[in-house]
Amino acid sequence: MNWEALITTLELASVTSVILMVIALPLSYWFAFSEWRWKFLLEAVVALPLVLPPTVLGFYVLIALGPQSPLGRFGLAFTFNGLVLASVLYSLPFAVQPIAAAFGAVERKYIEASWMLGVSNFETFFRVIVPQSWSGVLTGFVLSFAHTLGEFGVVLMVGGNIPGVTRTLSIDIYDQVQGLNYASAAVTSATLLIISFVILSIVYGLNRKVWFFAADRRHREAV
Repeated sequence: MNWEALITTLELASVTSVILMVIALPLSYWFAFSEWRWKFLLEAVVALPLVLPPTVLGFYVLIALGPQSPLGRFGLAFTFNGLVLASVLYSLPFAVQPIAAAFGAVERKYIEASWMLGVSNFETFFRVIVPQSWSGVLTGFVLSFAHTLGEFGVVLMVGGNIPGVTRTLSIDIYDQVQGLNYASAAVTSATLLIISFVILSIVYGLNRKVWFFAADRRHREAV
């Protein structure tokens, strides 16, 4: 097990997920409640990483970070910070889509009641919408974290393979296979498999509880 690569991977996933929450919360709110007729164009842009090959996205990010671009003067290519930027773009739909769906499922009557009580839109967002959508917010955070753990194409294109800086577990597995060190690759792969399984099990377990309590509440309200 390459512990240095594991630490880099966990650090990348953690930083990326936190940044994505800062971006995804307001963006998801706008997706859920905006009535702009061309909103679907921005939704398509955000969802592009779901269908775009990672190497293509990585190539364009690398060009954007190159010396001829405005961002080139920051020297982000083949650095951890550049890797974070690429990971945020690559995992953005995994954070936005579940959160936007959860926001859209909040019953309008609670939001309107908050407005009638004189509560501002900002306060309503954090006191009404987010508390009733916390399972979607948690899902977005966890999915973006788990998705970042397994990144390969974008990581390799933008960050390269620098030990202790940009070498993640997925790249380490590739290196081990290339070197015919299948035993080490198997251990690292199993580690990622277990981590991903545990994360997804927690998400599905929590969402199942939320669904049960929501169904029970609706039943009691109907009675």
